[in-house]
Amino acid sequence: MEGEKSSQIRIKLMYAVMFLFTGGFVFFISYIAGRSYEALLRNTIVSFICAGLVVFMMMDAATRGREGFSYDNYYRRNRFFVVYMVMVVLSCLFSFVPNEFWPYMSLILVLALFSNSEIGIISGITFVMISVMLEENGFYGELFMYVLAGAVAIALFRDLKENTVIGFPAFIALLIQGVLLIAFNVLFQNRTLSFNLLVLPVLNLMLNLIILMIFLNMFGVYVIRKSNDMYMEINDTEYPLLVSLKEKDKDEYFRAIHTGYLSERISLGLGFNDRAVKSCAYYHRIGVLDGKMKWEDVEHYYTENHFPEEAIEYLHEYIEPEKGKIKSKEALTVQLCETVIASIMYLVKQNKDAKIDYDKLIDDLFDKKEKSGELKDFNITFREYDQMRKILKKEKLYYDFLR
Repeated sequence: MEGEKSSQIRIKLMYAVMFLFTGGFVFFISYIAGRSYEALLRNTIVSFICAGLVVFMMMDAATRGREGFSYDNYYRRNRFFVVYMVMVVLSCLFSFVPNEFWPYMSLILVLALFSNSEIGIISGITFVMISVMLEENGFYGELFMYVLAGAVAIALFRDLKENTVIGFPAFIALLIQGVLLIAFNVLFQNRTLSFNLLVLPVLNLMLNLIILMIFLNMFGVYVIRKSNDMYMEINDTEYPLLVSLKEKDKDEYFRAIHTGYLSERISLGLGFNDRAVKSCAYYHRIGVLDGKMKWEDVEHYYTENHFPEEAIEYLHEYIEPEKGKIKSKEALTVQLCETVIASIMYLVKQNKDAKIDYDKLIDDLFDKKEKSGELKDFNITFREYDQMRKILKKEKLYYDFLR
């Protein structure tokens, strides 16, 4: 609890710094650039409003937990903070260079991938607006051009995976940016198309391409692949922690393995995070190793083995659910699967030749849980609940292997 409180205080302080620094730095740059009193006041007020909106959206996204952010950004909000602070400085400095050279397309994408698409767009609008306001002769066309290019980039790269091919999306994003740059300079500025007119747009595209290639590769290695690799390790049945459980109690080990299999099947069928759910199924009873099952006694197993944050969150919820808080459908998945496995293993242990009506066993379990009112504590729809029942009934051949 103390760790959570200190984390919340740190995050609130981070938001306060974002808000104050944005308005304060824009005021400072406006002042040293010699802007009029009216422009200085306008720039500062607009900057504070935009920064406040970004902070509000970050806080609002956090109320939805990990689902409010893309990837693992809920647990790594400091990344967005660092990029945001750098962008405040860059957006002010961009006002002193030709607008055709601003690499906002790729930078807006960076903001989105470190938060979510909506926050990325609003942040992008904020920074392009700051650059335009600080220009001596800023024009709304610049805002239109770069925000639209950034929105296209976000749409193309919003669902990055380890095997995503980035070549074609990058080509389309750069093509759109190039067309917008030329259209802005030729149509909006009423200038004649010439070789000199293309120099800065070409440099802009090259700079955007460099930023895209460097960032997307780093993002793939340190955000996407890192999580995948860790799940591959801990979800291996030969992982040392699971082997220790097997040596301590074979029944617990096999119960965990079978529960993990069924949980994964349901998660894949319903679009849950199957890797995190499987980890929860494997390790929620790891306290058997030392006979202590409370969260404070088992948490060290997960942190010492560098479990992904989402897996730890599921485990925490399952082992020690917060009173009064709606539980996740992932937690219900593990609970149902574990109950099915435990029931079958118990019946088989009593009589290896017993004929078990798996459909009836599963129906009785589901109906009992529904009638007891337990489902009110879980964030699940009737359709999802029914789908879980159907998926479990399809695994009859697997249940026979438990004998």
